[in-house]
Amino acid sequence: MARPTFASPPELIAPSGYSHVVTLPAGRLAWTAGQVPMTPDREVPEGWEAQARLAFENTGRALRAAGAGWSNVIKLTISVVELSEVATIRRVRDEFVDTAAPPTSSLAQVAALFDPDVLLEVEAVAFLPELT
Repeated sequence: MARPTFASPPELIAPSGYSHVVTLPAGRLAWTAGQVPMTPDREVPEGWEAQARLAFENTGRALRAAGAGWSNVIKLTISVVELSEVATIRRVRDEFVDTAAPPTSSLAQVAALFDPDVLLEVEAVAFLPELT
């Protein structure tokens, strides 16, 4: 089964826990909506680490609904309300992604998310190879 190729050309700045580009063989893609650190009962945990972990867990749940898992993720987009805890978010992210072949990634600070208690939101794009 063909797998995605993850690359970071030496002509670009050395990435910190992500790949610059992913090339895909034939297959299909799945996109998650932005997943926030909220339980089905709409409870939001306190603190960056707890919120990051729940947002990544919820993203994993969305991926499973598409027949994918973290090993299929080729792109992450993370939106945060402030940049002070990027190291915490990266540490938690690395519990989920394949750090040997990390997905491409974008992180952006936003003015606010839909709920004032929510500190971050995670979106993923996953590649599912064609079954042969």
